[in-house]
Amino acid sequence: MDLRKLIVSAVLAGAFVAAWGVAAVSAQDPVAESLGPDRARFYASEEARSASLPSLSVTGELPPATLLGDEWTLRPEFSRVQGRASVRVAIDENTSLYGTGEVAGPLLRNGTRAVAWNYDAYGWGGNDLSLYQSHPWVLAVRPDGTSFGVLADTPHRCLIDLREGIRFESSGPEFPVYIITGVDPAAVMQGLAKLIGTMPLPPLWSLGYHQCRYSYTPDDRVREVAGTFRDKDIPCDVIWLDIDYMNANRSFTFDPVDFPDPRGLMQDLHADGFHTVAIIDPGIKEESGYHVYDSGQEINAWVQTANGAPYRGNVWPGRCVFPDFTNAAVRQWWGGLYGQFLTLGVDGIWNDMNEPAVFNTPTKTMPLSNLHRADAELGGPGTHARYHNVYGMLMARATWEGVRAARPERRPFVLSRANHLGGQKWAASWTGDNTANWNHVEWSISMTLNLGLSGQPLVGPDIGGFVGAGSDKMFARWMGIGALLPFARGHTGKGNIDKEPWSFGAEVEDTCRRALERRYRLLPFYYTLMREAAETGMPPVRPVFFADPTDAKLRDVDHQFLLGDDLMVVANVNATGPAEEFVVPGGRWRALRVLSGEKEDPDLPRLYLRGGAVLPLGPVVQHTGEISLEALELIVSLDAGGHAEGLLYEDAGDGYGYENGEFRLTRFVAELENAEVKVTSEVVGGQWPAAKRQLTVRVLFKD
Repeated sequence: MDLRKLIVSAVLAGAFVAAWGVAAVSAQDPVAESLGPDRARFYASEEARSASLPSLSVTGELPPATLLGDEWTLRPEFSRVQGRASVRVAIDENTSLYGTGEVAGPLLRNGTRAVAWNYDAYGWGGNDLSLYQSHPWVLAVRPDGTSFGVLADTPHRCLIDLREGIRFESSGPEFPVYIITGVDPAAVMQGLAKLIGTMPLPPLWSLGYHQCRYSYTPDDRVREVAGTFRDKDIPCDVIWLDIDYMNANRSFTFDPVDFPDPRGLMQDLHADGFHTVAIIDPGIKEESGYHVYDSGQEINAWVQTANGAPYRGNVWPGRCVFPDFTNAAVRQWWGGLYGQFLTLGVDGIWNDMNEPAVFNTPTKTMPLSNLHRADAELGGPGTHARYHNVYGMLMARATWEGVRAARPERRPFVLSRANHLGGQKWAASWTGDNTANWNHVEWSISMTLNLGLSGQPLVGPDIGGFVGAGSDKMFARWMGIGALLPFARGHTGKGNIDKEPWSFGAEVEDTCRRALERRYRLLPFYYTLMREAAETGMPPVRPVFFADPTDAKLRDVDHQFLLGDDLMVVANVNATGPAEEFVVPGGRWRALRVLSGEKEDPDLPRLYLRGGAVLPLGPVVQHTGEISLEALELIVSLDAGGHAEGLLYEDAGDGYGYENGEFRLTRFVAELENAEVKVTSEVVGGQWPAAKRQLTVRVLFKD
């Protein structure tokens, strides 16, 4: 084992792991409050409730709290473990546990530990307790399918220990605990969304394929990559710019030599159907004459040391200061920086290094004694120990609000490496600097699932792996999986081999083309699922046990997942040999062997459509700007009673007209009548009238 990694893990976990000592139960009676029939809030004591600071995760409107009745039997036990606040919730035998946010390893979390502490975890592995994001939340599913969720409402470093029931242990003060109950896990997920909010509806282009590396430079290389996608007829919507586009790594600048005409570059990419996303880091070079530093100095924008001086640390530009995003004036200043930047034609923003990462420190971040001048609504001034886990989330908030203000007619797209429970309201996420090995291929599925079960629907891995080369077979399989996950981006590190879809030869290129054509055909369905996520909090990618929460054999399936309720994906994550046997939920699931024009490909995941579903498909296009649903294909899979139905959501793909009814939600219904399948449609939402279009219907009969 790498000794350095072992030391870092010990630092991260602190005394949590080493000193799992005797618990001292609170002498005071806990406070139990009802927030409705399915939600309750608990404090360790009346004193703890009085001292509680505003929540940084629970931002939804709550009903007035009332006394919780004795009929509510699911209650946490508060205690102190060597001076730290601890909460334990007992579980019934054979209860399955999920969530816990961004964690490596299997979907099923029973018997595991994680530490909610945002950390620059380059090349992370299965033994790392902390990654880039913190989600102190656990979803529990009982043997009968009934479910509950437990939210530890603390931004402080927090151990999540699932070896004996559910235990949270925090380095901060006593914290409230929310418990949500439901008849099934879907009901609990929707209850969580009422507490922490939902993601905004993303622009349609952000659901296309994204291509990135560290870094495409100079601008001619960007044009070359984009042109190759079009020359090879491989669908792609977005080209990303990593830090080498900047002038000496200074955020909000372009290198005058390698990117002399950024506006012209963006215009060229737009003309060919591409959008661009540019990286922006929080470490601001301490340099007079640099407009970001100078304007930040004018408002004293920086995080301070314990003695009140601006904190300075080294990151990519060298000696840096760091904006204090806990302060509203600083967030407004930061958001305002995007106005001029976006006029160059950049479409989306990537916030990176915002744990915050700091070089040449044993903890890889700033001292916990640093001071934040936080708004009263966030809890007021406090140390970095309180605000560390929300630093990236508040940076993403400032970015999202700034982009929205600069372009109010368009939906922002922001990606953030660091985030916290509730941060889906401002940013999509990815699983950080992963590694090109087969464990990470499989974890792409389980991590996406558990992040979705922690309230973050728009997420995916670096397809192909950021660290290491991998192999041609690995890349092909990874593209097949990643093309079906919510955020689909290929990415790799500086000095690594090329990892574009054509980089591994003609055979892999063909597989990648088929994988991405499959994604684009499914975009009408995917966009409908994202609208559901924005409305209800239901993740578009779901574990297979959502099909039947009572079926024990579905609880620990890592190589399968559901898209919505209707489409099951079965992936081969084995390095050699055939795929694992897949588990079929109850009911009918029919193989969707090919999408029109698609060749059978053993490296692509197999697809199965639930009996009772109607699946809408669009055409094969090279980017979302070409999508037109004047011709729509419906795949019908009848249930045992000869019935099937499905939904299709449509709007302009960007902007906010949908908030005023400028959309169409169509229900398609198929019925078997006299040996014929009759399909009807009805607009069930929105003010757009029924569409006049050509429908092609394909009926699956073979189970």
